[in-house]
Amino acid sequence: MKRILALILCVLMLAALMAGCSGKSGGGETPSNPSSGSGDKPAPAAEKTLTFGCQMYSDGMIAPWMQTNCAWNCMRYGISESLFEFDDNSQPIPCLAESITSSDDHLTWTIKLKSGIKFSNGVDMTASKVKYALDYVREKGPEGSSTPQNFLEFEAVVTADDANNTITIQTVTPYVNLAGNLADPAMAIVDYESTGDNYENGMIGTGPYMVKEFHTQVGYDMVKNPYYRKPVPYDNVKILFMGDASAKANALLAGQIDIAENIMSVSDLKKLQDDPNYTVETAAGVRCGFSWINFNGILANDDLRHAMLMAIDYDTICHSNTIGDLYTPGFSVLPSGMGYGYETLNNPWKYDPEGAKALLDKAGIVDTNGNGIRELDGQDIYLRYVSYENRLLNDFSDAHTQYLSKVGIGVKSDYGSSDDQWTKLVAGEYDLNNNNWNHMIAGSPYTYLGNWCSENEADYCFYHNDEYNKLYKQLENELDPAVRLDLLKKMQQILIDDGVAIVDGYYNSCMIWNNKTVATAHIRPNDYYWVTVDITPVG
Repeated sequence: MKRILALILCVLMLAALMAGCSGKSGGGETPSNPSSGSGDKPAPAAEKTLTFGCQMYSDGMIAPWMQTNCAWNCMRYGISESLFEFDDNSQPIPCLAESITSSDDHLTWTIKLKSGIKFSNGVDMTASKVKYALDYVREKGPEGSSTPQNFLEFEAVVTADDANNTITIQTVTPYVNLAGNLADPAMAIVDYESTGDNYENGMIGTGPYMVKEFHTQVGYDMVKNPYYRKPVPYDNVKILFMGDASAKANALLAGQIDIAENIMSVSDLKKLQDDPNYTVETAAGVRCGFSWINFNGILANDDLRHAMLMAIDYDTICHSNTIGDLYTPGFSVLPSGMGYGYETLNNPWKYDPEGAKALLDKAGIVDTNGNGIRELDGQDIYLRYVSYENRLLNDFSDAHTQYLSKVGIGVKSDYGSSDDQWTKLVAGEYDLNNNNWNHMIAGSPYTYLGNWCSENEADYCFYHNDEYNKLYKQLENELDPAVRLDLLKKMQQILIDDGVAIVDGYYNSCMIWNNKTVATAHIRPNDYYWVTVDITPVG
């Protein structure tokens, strides 16, 4: 045993001696990588890259002031952030801000900013920079359509205190919760002074990633923001634009992308849910799918509009194999599960095709030439239905068309891109216009309900109801939660009684990723947040 131990010691000593000798080379430097036999540095770790498949909106543009979708793109791709963000309960929490306090009259707001925040170009985020961003987006707002004035009025005065790292906002109108307004992507804090005119792809934000290169109609090459305040999981992120239907699912299954948002093919989604190699995370969304009704056209006729609503079987559509319960059916423009008194509301336009026919017959809206299409004022009724392929909107529009044909109401489909849908909505070039809206803009339904206030600039459907306008104005400044709830109930019932929209239902968001390449990811109800530091690579 002693001999064995002695032999072992000798071997260890000899190995140590040889290692020491081999480390000397000419000038006596020890190579960083002994196995290389030279002075080369260790090979750098392989860069981590995330490939994200998503729908393209507004041609992928990312200037927050240009258009609502552009502002959302900028935040969704991980470029921009706001002073506040929405948590999993759609409540505003600090992001770039540390805290917010208000005066008793809710007219003076003081916001303490977080220290040490930098933009992706290395410039410090100072109070003056924040003031510049908030002022700039409101000044540019009239040139675009992101309507920043909906979140911070033009008359509000922002004062910067760089010494104390605070800003003060003095408003004319009392705000219930200004933090929620400032969480909107349109109010993102961007270094507009350094951006110049490079609005197409050069936004300089505070998010975890920044733009390297933009490929028109294809996507973005992103790299990590070296100045981000938290560890950034990926060195590179590739944003790939792809349509709805099966494109994202096929790309996931083929290994072309690592993660995708909102696959809307029911069969594809089921296939991924059943495959242990993929994770599907669903969030009870804050979106309502609905078709605007143009009150400046043929659907201003009450009997025709109400009969149209009675002709459609909404429950069956939502539970069909095509929609596959990705939407929850409902008849109000505010989702049933959000605590806005849905259970107290009454729907006078329940599915009743025979009742719809009787209503049209009584109103004299009949088919006189036997071609199967009813006539109004001597003209066959063909509704121009604008829609686009996202979140199953075209599928809903197709289903509505089939139901309407059964009661003699003709439809001409006008399907295009999301930009086409928006352009025709703003121009009033439609009878029905299907889309999907976040009703919790700024953390409350107030802004969203302004779509039906005729005193708003966003009165895209030309609907007018004096009582609704009065209640909407009261809601703007009402701070008592119980009174606000009562106002919301009354406003919903007015919209239901007047039949202002075809409600598809309430949409559930989802995110799907490959477990072999993505370790963690998370989707929040407010879908401003796609590419975040919550997405991390395996290993």
